[in-house]
Amino acid sequence: MAPHDDLFKYVHMLKVLIIGFVWPEPNSSGAGVRMMELIRLFLEQKWQVTYASPAAISEHMANLDALGVSRQLIEVNSSSFDTFVSQLNPDIVLFDRFMMEEQFGWRVEQATPSALRIIESIDLHLLRDARHRVVKETLQVAKDIDKSDLYSEIAKREIASFYRSDLTIMISTYEMELLREQFSFSDELLHLTPFMFDESDIVTPTPTYEARQHFISIGNFRHAPNWDSVRWMNETIWPMIRKELPDAELHIFGAYPPKKATALHKPESGFYIDGWAEDALNVMKKSRVSLAPLRFGAGIKGKLADAMLAGTPSVTTSVGMESMHGELDWCGAIADDPEVFAKAAVTLYRDREGWLKAQRNGYEIIHSLFNKHKNGASLISRIMAYRENIETNRSNNFTGTMLRHHHHRSTEFMSRWIEEKNRERL
Repeated sequence: MAPHDDLFKYVHMLKVLIIGFVWPEPNSSGAGVRMMELIRLFLEQKWQVTYASPAAISEHMANLDALGVSRQLIEVNSSSFDTFVSQLNPDIVLFDRFMMEEQFGWRVEQATPSALRIIESIDLHLLRDARHRVVKETLQVAKDIDKSDLYSEIAKREIASFYRSDLTIMISTYEMELLREQFSFSDELLHLTPFMFDESDIVTPTPTYEARQHFISIGNFRHAPNWDSVRWMNETIWPMIRKELPDAELHIFGAYPPKKATALHKPESGFYIDGWAEDALNVMKKSRVSLAPLRFGAGIKGKLADAMLAGTPSVTTSVGMESMHGELDWCGAIADDPEVFAKAAVTLYRDREGWLKAQRNGYEIIHSLFNKHKNGASLISRIMAYRENIETNRSNNFTGTMLRHHHHRSTEFMSRWIEEKNRERL
């Protein structure tokens, strides 16, 4: 049996509509990598995939046409979407983050009530927002937060959106547990799907310890946790590393660097803002150590997964490693204090045997936790099982039914009001 044969036991000519917050950019963000994983998984089932988004076409977006994925520009607050989705008549609708469910969920429900409605959470926005606020106050890594910090306006919107949907795909075990404990979610409404890699994703051959040099950090500059980590490295962590390793360089890659980021480019200090990398794994594999000093954030981190695939050990924080390694040893070092972080980075850079052990740990994490065969088959099985009993499953979600009856109608009427106001301007 071929490695993925059992995925194909669910071969049905289903039509999947993905409503994207943005067009997927796998070379710009972990969210883009994640979306392409799902698209390829659906295509492997021989499903017909349409990707729709109200966002502007981007220069770094994936070539969906080459994959056989149909593209559709859509408008928010417009009944033109109703016509589009009715004509497409999808079996499954996947919302890319809760904001897309807010905008289009009620329209999908009215036009195609039998379609399975799924949210791809990417990460838990309410958690990222709470941690961001804590960092602004304390300037410390926001691993532990109070319950009161979670109950924000974003939380009310995101939790309501999850309940309104049939199923929410989660990427983090920590966030699954948080939803269960703090927001009373049952397992019937959630499904855990970490990253999905196979052997072909691992960089081979990979450069040796001796052939590598310098440090790397990577991440989309538009993502607030990434920009915060760049500032923290520049102000505190990198000067301490550079003092111990005066010939070392830190190369920071990421899409959409603003002027405030490029202003930090100082080769004389070994601090390089290199901008967008066309091939993240290619630049990652040339570096000896990856740095990810994330003081806040949520989900699991594509930059750290890329480092594992490239055989590059990492130094990160407790927020960075969250839900990334299970019970397995980390592929490098973990530190929340900037001085400890810098010392760990220097030690890992110098210690060949420790570096090789960290590299092996990364490969083990990929094989054990981010296995495409296992994680993909589990998600497809869950989707098909839900569809087979969709009415029963929906009737068991009383909270979701209640929200669609009252709160969900308020978003509908607001959208209709905006649409009418737009007509009056024409």
